[in-house]
Amino acid sequence: MIRTQISLREDEYHAAKREAARLGLSLAELLRRALRAILPADPSKPWMRYAGMIETGDTESSAHIDDVVYGEKP
Repeated sequence: MIRTQISLREDEYHAAKREAARLGLSLAELLRRALRAILPADPSKPWMRYAGMIETGDTESSAHIDDVVYGEKP
């Protein structure tokens, strides 16, 4: 990862901190997810647009990730 610094208005900072806390995330992870949502996906890796953003509630979902991402096979 590359460390960077940004400037926010005080109200933006507090709103982002509240939202991060509500979601159980760090402020940095909230901002990374927000950036991923608006940046174009790498066309060679279309699945990366969703990396870390899918929650199925299934603790075994990593064992059948293709079904989670692409849908179940017929």
